[in-house]
Amino acid sequence: MREAAPPLPKPRLHTLTLLVGRITTIKLSYWTLLAVAEIWLGTQIALFEERFPVSLAVIAVATVLACAWAAWSARRADRRLGMLERSLPAVVTTFIAASVVATPASLPLLFIQVQRAGEQCAVGICHWEAVWSWVAAAVVGTFVIPLVFALRMRREPRSSTDIVSA
Repeated sequence: MREAAPPLPKPRLHTLTLLVGRITTIKLSYWTLLAVAEIWLGTQIALFEERFPVSLAVIAVATVLACAWAAWSARRADRRLGMLERSLPAVVTTFIAASVVATPASLPLLFIQVQRAGEQCAVGICHWEAVWSWVAAAVVGTFVIPLVFALRMRREPRSSTDIVSA
């Protein structure tokens, strides 16, 4: 029978900084890609009805790429700090960083979508689907991407049997 390994150290400031840096970079890239793509599409396709399906495709592709990046990044070892272990502090930090640090970056996309929602309307908003697409992207950016990241972090051993069987 093998001797139980010593318990892993609790997350330290450097480890949590690595985690915040990774999830924030992914989310800021996600929001930037969506906002830039939406601005560019507006210069290429004039009619909302023709542009909106392309916008949805861009959101879908950006979501898949961001989730894949989050899954890969959560398992990638850092040369100096090692691996990120899934623990309650690490998961909570992932979601706090995602909501406090990176979610405000979705506001430019909201402004663009509200402007697009009012295109070709006499008064107010007549294309609510543009606003709802921002809501969907906000849910993905706030919850789905951090969830993928948190679930893909290596699991922290809970007991000596977990360590032995690992």
